[in-house]
Amino acid sequence: MAFKHLFKAQLNWTSKKEESASKFYSKTHQIKIEGKPVLDVSAAKAFKGDPDLYNPEDLLLSSLVSCHMMSYLYVCSQNGIEVLEYSDNAEATLEVNPDGSGRFTEVILNPKVKISNPDQIELALELHFKANQLCFIANSCNFPVLHNASCEIV
Repeated sequence: MAFKHLFKAQLNWTSKKEESASKFYSKTHQIKIEGKPVLDVSAAKAFKGDPDLYNPEDLLLSSLVSCHMMSYLYVCSQNGIEVLEYSDNAEATLEVNPDGSGRFTEVILNPKVKISNPDQIELALELHFKANQLCFIANSCNFPVLHNASCEIV
């Protein structure tokens, strides 16, 4: 049986008076999720946003990195692998078309995992594939999410 969960987010944006005569609107806005701190968001710098704020592209990539890690830790726990450290330096490629539309074409995750048992390195690396199959966010994307995983012993 499938379970459904509902997530809600509220977005608030207000035009600044000087923008009404301008060709460009500010991209800065707030996202509120009940019970959590307000998230200040803008467009990426390349799209005339505030470079000091998170942008939707940052948040999409962050969601993939975080979801993969949580899925990976889950499958490791199911397989008796003790993960001591996990880090990732992920990259996302966004292609923008001349008409202003665009899309992510791929994401490359670079997870570096440290485990305690040297006999489990091969399994620890293989479990990234299983984690990708379970990852809610990766399953929702229409572009490939690739992995360049490494594993060390501590």
